[in-house]
Amino acid sequence: MFNFGKAIEEMKAGKKVTRAGWNGKGMYIALQIPGANGKMRRPYIYMSPVDGELVPWVASQSDMLAEDWFIVE
Repeated sequence: MFNFGKAIEEMKAGKKVTRAGWNGKGMYIALQIPGANGKMRRPYIYMSPVDGELVPWVASQSDMLAEDWFIVE
């Protein structure tokens, strides 16, 4: 397990990450790098919550200070 800084590094390397402290099974976050044909122009983090629908995500203070991040296999 690691901190949020390491979680960001892992997302930049193309990995999906999650927290042990999140209650929902299968939840994760990942970094999206927009393509040339997309409407978005800057990278952003998205979440796959329990229902599997992808949504934009912003970290809470609890998430940023947590030390229970890990890579989703």
